[in-house]
Amino acid sequence: MKRIQTNIKHLRSLKKFSQERFAEELKWTRSMVGSYEEGRSEPPIDRLIELSNYFDIPIDILVKNDLRKAKNTSFIEVGNKRVLFPVTVSDMDEDLIEIIPTKASAGYLQGYADPEYIEQLQKIKLPFLPTGTHRAFPISGDSMLPVKDGSFVVARFVDDIKSIKNGRTHIVLTKNDGLVYKRVYNKIKEENKLELHSDNKAYMPYNVHLEDVLEVWEFTCCINTQEYSKEELKLSSIMSMFQDLKVELKSIKGSEAYF
Repeated sequence: MKRIQTNIKHLRSLKKFSQERFAEELKWTRSMVGSYEEGRSEPPIDRLIELSNYFDIPIDILVKNDLRKAKNTSFIEVGNKRVLFPVTVSDMDEDLIEIIPTKASAGYLQGYADPEYIEQLQKIKLPFLPTGTHRAFPISGDSMLPVKDGSFVVARFVDDIKSIKNGRTHIVLTKNDGLVYKRVYNKIKEENKLELHSDNKAYMPYNVHLEDVLEVWEFTCCINTQEYSKEELKLSSIMSMFQDLKVELKSIKGSEAYF
C-alpha cells in the first residue's frame, strides 16, 4: 500500500492544498491526512472510496499505480473536479489520437472518463497537429455543412470551458445529448450556459447549461470519408451553399461580402 501514501500526497499537491484544506475537502482530519501521507497508517476502504469519488479515479489505479510517474495519464480540471484523463503515447513518447468509432459514439457518454474504455479505442498519429490532447469524433447528419455525414472531426481537449471563444466549432459532450458538433458561443459569465449553433440554418440554436456539459473539444481538423462530387465543387454550388448558410465571406482583396 506504499503507492497510496505517495498518491495521496501527489493528488493533494496537484490541487495545491495544505493538509488542513485537503482534510476539509474530504471531511477527514488533518492528522489523518498526515498519517496516510507519511505511511504511519493505511486508509480503510471507506476512505479509499471517498478519495476515489472526489478525484473520479478508480480505486485500483489509486492503489496500484505511482501517479507521479504515469506516462499514459494526466490530470485535467473539468468543472470543479480533477478527473483521470487517459492520454495514450507511442513508443517514441508521442501522443496518439484515439478514434471514437461511429457505432460506439453513443457509448462514449458512459465511457469518456473510463481508462479501460479509452485504451481499447483504435489510435492514429497526425504529426502536424498542434500541442494538446486530441481525439477524432464521428460526425453524423447535415447540421454542420460542408462537413459531410460520416466525416471525422479531430479536436483538442479544452481544459478550461470558460475560455471558449465565441464562434468557433467544438465537439461538446453533454449529459442529455451525448456528442454534438456545433459552433459555440460562450454565455457562461452572463447566464452560466453555452449557446450551440448549427451552420445549417435549418436547425435552430439551443442552450446547454454548464452543469450539463461534461467535455468540450475545439476543432483542429476534419477528415472526410466521402469524396466531393464535381457538382459540389462547382463555384456556383459553393456560392449557393454559403448563401444558404448565411456565412460571411472575405474577398481576395480583403473587402467584405455578405449573402
